[in-house]
Amino acid sequence: MANSIFSNDVFYILVFGIIVLSILWSCGRFFDCLKTGENSARLPLRTLLIAGLLLVGTRGALASSVPNIDIDSPKWSKYDHHFKAYTQKFFGDTLDWRLFKAQAIIESRLKIDSKSNVGARGVMQIMPRTYKEIQKKNSFFKGKSLNNPEWNIAAGIYYNSYLFKRWDQKLTPKKRIKLMLASYNAGFSRTVRSFNKVGKPANKWSAVNPLLPEQTRDYVLRIDGLIEKAHKKSPRKKSPKTMLAQVTE
Repeated sequence: MANSIFSNDVFYILVFGIIVLSILWSCGRFFDCLKTGENSARLPLRTLLIAGLLLVGTRGALASSVPNIDIDSPKWSKYDHHFKAYTQKFFGDTLDWRLFKAQAIIESRLKIDSKSNVGARGVMQIMPRTYKEIQKKNSFFKGKSLNNPEWNIAAGIYYNSYLFKRWDQKLTPKKRIKLMLASYNAGFSRTVRSFNKVGKPANKWSAVNPLLPEQTRDYVLRIDGLIEKAHKKSPRKKSPKTMLAQVTE
């Protein structure tokens, strides 16, 4: 549903530009050396190889990096009361509310004025058309503005609960949570297609994950990483039923 555009974007563009320029310089230098018969043709070839390796390595490192953020720090806590209240409202005591806070940090860095290039808006990066569907499904949201951080967060958590319930209850809670997050990012239908390609009984997350868009794989990985860090730093004493937000398998 929402496009995650968290961090590294400008840095990635700069690195990519530098590497492309290096490759272009190397290609020109190589052909110049061929024309003149210089033995230094190895230099541009070496530069070209290194630039190519940097491009692949940098892309992979940036794409899969988990933000170095302590989600329990005061800097990221201004909307905690909303995340707590609406996780309780739409999930009861079955999830650690910080899961959705981590999701919102990846989505928008908790910025209510954030808007993606496809029109997703607010803290939870909800598309206006999706919000209209939410308002039809749940009268609680009628008359409430998507531009208000409280209702934006509430709508995002509600929509997560809607997606969570659409997945087969025979699946493990951990798997359903990851599929819920993937559906939020890539869309339910697209995630279902990837899930069905694997086929039962082998449709484990580890098998479904490679079939999803790269952005979606990174999206789930980053949320997973943030909530895992939070659990390690501040573990919550919960019954087995309430540990559903521990999304690592």
